[in-house]
Amino acid sequence: MDSAIELVSANKCFGGWQKRYRHRSSVLGCDMIFAIFLPPQADQGEPLPVLYWLSGLTCTDENFVQKAGAQRLAAELGMVVVAPDTSPRGEGVADDPQGAWDFGLGAGFYINATQQPWARHYQMYDYVVTELPALIEGNFPVSDRRSISGHSMGGHGALICALKNPGRYQSVSAFAPITNPVNCPWGHKAFGNYLGDDREQWKQWDACELIATAQERLPLLVDQGEADNFLAEQLKPEALEAAAAAAGHPLTLRRQAGYDHSYFFIASFIDDHLRHHARALGRL
Repeated sequence: MDSAIELVSANKCFGGWQKRYRHRSSVLGCDMIFAIFLPPQADQGEPLPVLYWLSGLTCTDENFVQKAGAQRLAAELGMVVVAPDTSPRGEGVADDPQGAWDFGLGAGFYINATQQPWARHYQMYDYVVTELPALIEGNFPVSDRRSISGHSMGGHGALICALKNPGRYQSVSAFAPITNPVNCPWGHKAFGNYLGDDREQWKQWDACELIATAQERLPLLVDQGEADNFLAEQLKPEALEAAAAAAGHPLTLRRQAGYDHSYFFIASFIDDHLRHHARALGRL
């Protein structure tokens, strides 16, 4: 294993290991921590596929692994699950000047910032798509077969990473994704600061815009709680539905009555998503 990655913690879990590692990111210009679940099959030498999970606003690498309950089925399926942090961290990394929770630290939006002071560190798209997978594939018993999923801001991230990189992922899914950030307050704040005022530039980071010209029609699985308090103003699943229909892009959008935006919602349906990815990754 590369001496450049440092073990932070390790917990035995369903016969495998839930671990956290620290490493220096050249893309982000800071130290980063990621979580990785290694199922028991990782000890048997067969390269395993990887599901990348992108978390939402205010989260770190720990939220998903502690709250979603994904490890039991991931262990059965023989899938590695990697959860990166949601933004660069550390001394010198710019934060929201007002200390707001929906921008800056914990809110990298999985895009590449072009405006200062953000551009120096906020290159989360390159980190998630290129740097982190190379690190994982160079240090763990995994194959180059990947899938991607996420929640809210991370659901947005999962969708754009898949839509912008035909052939890189075998499958994609999302829980309550920010589907149309060019048309919602969270997106306006993040894109306006990270990318500047040119709204044409924003479109390259918006799933609804990307679907129209996607070079690969990778089926989208999306779960959305109907009691989600961010549903109408921020998430706009109907925009994704309309964009997919207009482009002929396969979309399964499941509206779940009574469910909110929390990890109780994610834990309720995570098994469906894991099986969706396992089928594409050849584990079912």
